[in-house]
Amino acid sequence: MNWLILAICCAFCFGLYNFFIKVASGSINQVAGAVILQVVAALCGIILLIYIKFKNQEIEISSKGVLYSCLAGFFVGLAEVLTFFVFGKGTPASVATPVIIGGSVAVAAILGILVLREQLTLIQGLGTLLIIGGVVLLSLNSGGH
Repeated sequence: MNWLILAICCAFCFGLYNFFIKVASGSINQVAGAVILQVVAALCGIILLIYIKFKNQEIEISSKGVLYSCLAGFFVGLAEVLTFFVFGKGTPASVATPVIIGGSVAVAAILGILVLREQLTLIQGLGTLLIIGGVVLLSLNSGGH
């Protein structure tokens, strides 16, 4: 399947993820909500791994992959808890979600350029700058939240 279709599906799932965190916040302790979210996500992954194993497909695991997966898990866990706190403050999803996701895009793009030495085309660079500009505008117009 084309990477762009997969990326759009992923963006849709992230949108639903943030929407449901917003809906849940205020109805559950922030840390408890994040833990439940992570347990359900882990169960989903376990089910997929079992499916892959039963299809007799190879499951490649390296120490480097485990290390970086653990670091990603650590930071997504922190991000989930913080997202519950952000929405628990009453911040509108229409403001907080673009700031969170757009900000994450900026961080990943900057790290890709500085650490991984990735190159951006002019169009990609302008797109990234527009995302950063949108995050700044939304942050300035947050209405005190």
